[in-house]
Amino acid sequence: MIKTLRTELIYFFVVLLLLAVIQHSDLLSSPIARVDLMLEKQNYLHPLLWTIPVYAVVLIFRLILKYILFLKNRNIK
Repeated sequence: MIKTLRTELIYFFVVLLLLAVIQHSDLLSSPIARVDLMLEKQNYLHPLLWTIPVYAVVLIFRLILKYILFLKNRNIK
């Protein structure tokens, strides 16, 4: 259970970081300025509003792929 939770948190943070870099290219050159801007505008939940739906889509895709592979491996035996 803990291992699964840790794996899902890693996936979530990878999606979060990828979306942050894709949406805000200046994050790589000046991350402090980007964080200061976020604090100034008080939009703390902004990253989560994008990450949660994208993570949900990735999770659904992973579950479908896992089920397909399960069916394929079950029929081979």
